[in-house]
Amino acid sequence: MKGLTDIPGIRVGHVSDFDAVTGCTVILSEQGAMGGVDIRGGATGTVETETLSPSHVTDQVHGILLAGGSAFGLEAAAGVRRYLAQRKVGYRFGGQHVPIVPGAILFDLGIAKAGVHPNVAMGEAAAAAATADAVKEGSVGAGTGATVGKLFGMTRAMKGGIGSYTVTLPGGVLVSALVAVNALGDIRDPANGKIVAGLRKSAVSKEFADTEAEMKRGAAIGGGTPRNTTLGVVATNAKLTKVQAAKLAQFGSLGMARTIYPVNTMADGDIVFALSLGTAAADLNTLGTAAAEALGQAILRAVRLATTLGGVPGLG
Repeated sequence: MKGLTDIPGIRVGHVSDFDAVTGCTVILSEQGAMGGVDIRGGATGTVETETLSPSHVTDQVHGILLAGGSAFGLEAAAGVRRYLAQRKVGYRFGGQHVPIVPGAILFDLGIAKAGVHPNVAMGEAAAAAATADAVKEGSVGAGTGATVGKLFGMTRAMKGGIGSYTVTLPGGVLVSALVAVNALGDIRDPANGKIVAGLRKSAVSKEFADTEAEMKRGAAIGGGTPRNTTLGVVATNAKLTKVQAAKLAQFGSLGMARTIYPVNTMADGDIVFALSLGTAAADLNTLGTAAAEALGQAILRAVRLATTLGGVPGLG
């Protein structure tokens, strides 16, 4: 399986600045997709997410941006729009095309080079690099500067990254996920509850300290500083309404809850986008069950494939 690009009509592109340790990831659905969103974290940074609301008149999404750089990274969405408009993708108006490109950012400033952030050129380049090939995973794209286990700062953290996974249902129905994991908390394998990546006992230790246990003992998140975020996208070839797409995003968020401890904190900007492309018929509850599984498995892949960057150790 290829990950998110298993869904016909979806292409994924990354741009990674390994010197600056930041980057962005673009998901394209040029023919248009029904979209939804679920925002659970208390520290999100987003653009055009209101277009995904069931009450918004817009009924098509043409791309999604995931970027590092904190609020600066939102600039990269303009590059994606420029790329799509040049390809005559989007709503037509007076000889122009207006693409709808919601986006969200994660905070990687603690590892990235000061003053270097995803920008318009990087967003356009990521869109131009988008392909239907298997999704590149690990410390790439929006996951280049992603880290996990940061209760006590970067010295005891580990690398996060990009992961992608597909669940196959009867009748050729597919549900896929892509995620950029940059969580405050630890990543646990739901199969056994064991920590896979996260807060270490010391800067040189390979043993895990257990973020939730430390918090229960009185350790506080540093001033509630919003320096974390897990960004997810779930997609299906089943046909959904806008309300159903929003519900699929909510189901997908359960994959975060199964793997990230703690999750959705006031220092995390956790968000899940949903995309529906195709005409397949499927039960929404079944799709949601698959979405939660796909996102949870994608999170595990993200940390298992993440490589050491910026002095922060990875498992890959």
